[in-house]
Amino acid sequence: MAWNEPGNNGQRDPWNRNRQGGKSPLDDLLNQAKNRLGKLGHGPGSLFTGVLVLLVVGLLFSSYTIIGARQTGVVLRFGEFSRTLPPGFHLKLPQPIESVTKVEATRIRSVTDKVAMLTKDENIITIDFTVQYQVADSRKYLFSLNDPDGTIGAAAEAAVRSVIGGSDMDQILSAAGANLVVQAQETLQKTLDTYDSGLRVTEVSFQNVAPPNEVKDAFDDVNNAREDKQSIENTALAYASKVVPVARGDAARIAAEAAGYKAERVARATGDAARFELLLKQYKAAPEVTRKRLWLETMEQVMAKNPKVIDGSGGRNIINLPASQGASAPAQAEAGTTGAVVSQPTGGTAQKGTQP
Repeated sequence: MAWNEPGNNGQRDPWNRNRQGGKSPLDDLLNQAKNRLGKLGHGPGSLFTGVLVLLVVGLLFSSYTIIGARQTGVVLRFGEFSRTLPPGFHLKLPQPIESVTKVEATRIRSVTDKVAMLTKDENIITIDFTVQYQVADSRKYLFSLNDPDGTIGAAAEAAVRSVIGGSDMDQILSAAGANLVVQAQETLQKTLDTYDSGLRVTEVSFQNVAPPNEVKDAFDDVNNAREDKQSIENTALAYASKVVPVARGDAARIAAEAAGYKAERVARATGDAARFELLLKQYKAAPEVTRKRLWLETMEQVMAKNPKVIDGSGGRNIINLPASQGASAPAQAEAGTTGAVVSQPTGGTAQKGTQP
């Protein structure tokens, strides 16, 4: 029968002991431990034992370390560098054998300063600059620099002075100033690398870049003039983008017309040359006939479209010629009394008449 079943006659104890009578083996063990501890507390070695217990507990608690997610642990063994620890739980030798220094490796630190300096063209300018950096090597960060913030501040000021001192005022105040920021960051990083600092520059920025108040108005005028210049240039570029395509189209059209005219003139000249060569052969064969035919053809072309007046009998000493084609009828009327006159305003063969 189980000890907790009904009808167990009050034997509720699993060791078959009655609750009202006797002691369990567990109670005996607890009492023995209490007695031994009590004896230690009253014996001559009780102090040594207590110190030993505390020492053991302390060693146990110093035998591990927990590195945070954004941290890096640097382990020192008897004061010298031993190793670095990534984030997580790690065992180590207890103190004072090994100690751990935790470094915020991913935290972005910043240094801000304001300086006044000379430019390349000997003008004074004031600049507020900010440098942001983080730890790239925890070991170098701890052991290479005594004052990391002070060191990076001095190095940043030197880098900014170097860049600004090699640039003109107009270059600094114009859009080209963005390139100076990049140059300052590169110069600063090279300087920190020579120090073996273990730092990485993430960003350098300039704020409130301006000349002194005494000459601020003059520089504002210069900036306004620069903006007006840029506006005019933009307007000119917009106009050019409209006019240039039209001009190119006109140029292409004129070039095409010129090419056509050239081809026409060359073809005509070639034809005339061929005709002249053929005529030359005919002239050599029959000079008189060819000369007469050329004269007749020329006169036919000249007089084909002009009004003509022919005096068949010698007529009068003065003949009234029509001023235009429309005066042909009066000329014919007067010719009836003076002599034979034929008018042919539209060309063709002249007809001869006689006086009645």
